[in-house]
Amino acid sequence: MPPQKTSFVDKVLGRLPRLDAENVRSLLHRLAEERSLLETVFHIVEDGIVVTSPDGRVQYLNQGAARLLGLPETSSADDQSIQQLLPELDWTKLSALDRQGGVNVVRQEFEVAWPRPRFLRLFAAPIDGAASGRSGFALILSDATEARQKEFETVESERLQALTLLAASLAHEIGNPLNALNIHLQLMERELRRLRSELVALRNNSPRAGRPRAQQLDAEQAAFGSLEKLQGFVGVARGEIGRLDYIVRQFLQALRPSQPRHRHSDLNAVLRETVELLRPELENRGLIVAQDLAGSLPQGFFDPDQVKQVLVNLIRNAMQAMTRDGILSVASGEQSEGLWFSIADTGGGIAQDTMNQLFKPFHTTKKKGSGLGLMIVQRIVRAHHGRIDVESNLGRGTTFRIWLPGPPQIRLLSQEAT
Repeated sequence: MPPQKTSFVDKVLGRLPRLDAENVRSLLHRLAEERSLLETVFHIVEDGIVVTSPDGRVQYLNQGAARLLGLPETSSADDQSIQQLLPELDWTKLSALDRQGGVNVVRQEFEVAWPRPRFLRLFAAPIDGAASGRSGFALILSDATEARQKEFETVESERLQALTLLAASLAHEIGNPLNALNIHLQLMERELRRLRSELVALRNNSPRAGRPRAQQLDAEQAAFGSLEKLQGFVGVARGEIGRLDYIVRQFLQALRPSQPRHRHSDLNAVLRETVELLRPELENRGLIVAQDLAGSLPQGFFDPDQVKQVLVNLIRNAMQAMTRDGILSVASGEQSEGLWFSIADTGGGIAQDTMNQLFKPFHTTKKKGSGLGLMIVQRIVRAHHGRIDVESNLGRGTTFRIWLPGPPQIRLLSQEAT
């Protein structure tokens, strides 16, 4: 919604042809005062604000943005390329969104090392709103490091508490029958040993009166065979108890988020396996899958199980956002120092006021959603030192793009850096 004009400006524009020199001087003085006020407000805002031209040149930049980007507050970044100040920003894609029009918003988080290691949150929207044509972008930068850490700790604490209660209840319910079963199996083993000793004694004694020796031997052989079978059954049962006990212990250990087990993995293979895993559900919903996986993609360095968990969450979110005949697009590619994959849907898109709430815990627009799916996705991506880019267009759909860095490498510092 465009800002409303002040009544002062409206009056001046209506009387502009009749203004004399004195009135013009008064008007200029008034405009200078208003400009000074607006500049003061512009610079005292804690978040960084950057306004760009259609070709990506910086037109305005407040002191908050200068601090976040490591620029001297006394220097001016006007007319610099936004790509120089924010190399992580894909300006080509932003410019394309600006040209096509519509309600386009972009939300992105990335890690910066200068002037100190931090996480920045970027919110970008075209200056002209939904109008088509190029007009430039307004970018809002905020330091999400402390807020994200507190949010993460709070969510993990609440999640751990809830799961701990569930695990304690589960362990109690399973532990009691396991304990009783174990005791009874011990009694069975004791009884089997007693029966075995009796049969041995029976074999050592003479045949009973009136029973042929052959029948006696057959009865003894059958009894010993049954005992061997029972002994085997007991061994299997005890093994199953051990497995159940292992499952309970693994469940308790899984309550705490595990660190990713990085290893060289095939990203395209993980993408295909996950799609095939969810294909019955996709087909049941009448959705179409379009895959655009890069050929000859090099091996990545990530935890394939955790990346598969990310994919399952994103694909299920996409499925729930679409109706029959919707298209789920899965793509992959390579970029400098890492790989990326994306999950896109043709659903209704995400409203602008929801974008900032996207990864907050327990925030959901679904009737039966928990609001933790995207939080888990974000936690896994952060643990991989990657980042998430989100693009959404109302009425057209949403795209989640995940960037995963490659294996750590030793880098030589340039002469300038030293």
